[in-house]
Amino acid sequence: MIEKFQPRIKVKICGTTSLKDARIAVESGADAVGFIFYKKSPRCISQSEVKDIISQLPPFIEAVGVFVDESSDKVNRIAEQCRLTAVQLHGEESPAFCRRIKRRVIKALRVQGADSFKGMSNYDVSGFLLDSYSDESKGGTGETFDWNLALRAKKQGPVILAGGLNPYNVYTAIHRVKPYGVDACSGVEKSPGVKDFIKIDEFIKSVRKFR
Repeated sequence: MIEKFQPRIKVKICGTTSLKDARIAVESGADAVGFIFYKKSPRCISQSEVKDIISQLPPFIEAVGVFVDESSDKVNRIAEQCRLTAVQLHGEESPAFCRRIKRRVIKALRVQGADSFKGMSNYDVSGFLLDSYSDESKGGTGETFDWNLALRAKKQGPVILAGGLNPYNVYTAIHRVKPYGVDACSGVEKSPGVKDFIKIDEFIKSVRKFR
């Protein structure tokens, strides 16, 4: 009898603001690094900085740009200029908006309850990132949500689990949800936008323990 294969959980380290942090993430085993273009975020980074960092990343590493309610033209322009491999949309972007993006799209959903997943089936995207809801922030809250809710979202496509993940809870989260990937931001930082290299290493080691 052939055992069911469990794909390797993908890891994205988001809110990257320096080449040093990006390199540490990659050397620790991250599959993707995320760059935030939302000006209200303390982790916001300029196009020129992102372009420089991406130009020095090794092959097969995903470079994801995070946007919040920008115009599709601006998202496409930045994605092209910086050579992003995927775009994460963290605002109120519609299915029609997502179809206008010329990169693979990850649609972020801020989870409050089961109603947060209404309309998911209308999106033709590469996957969904599930984050904790906050009235004050569009991500990076450091707060978790009810992971049991994520099981419903898995029926609609690949799910990337986010929201308050850190080296100490990520294994439990993966065991419960078995997502396509996990996304860490504030949970692997010393301060907003400054990564903690030990936490990144411990986070990824915790993920890789899952079989």
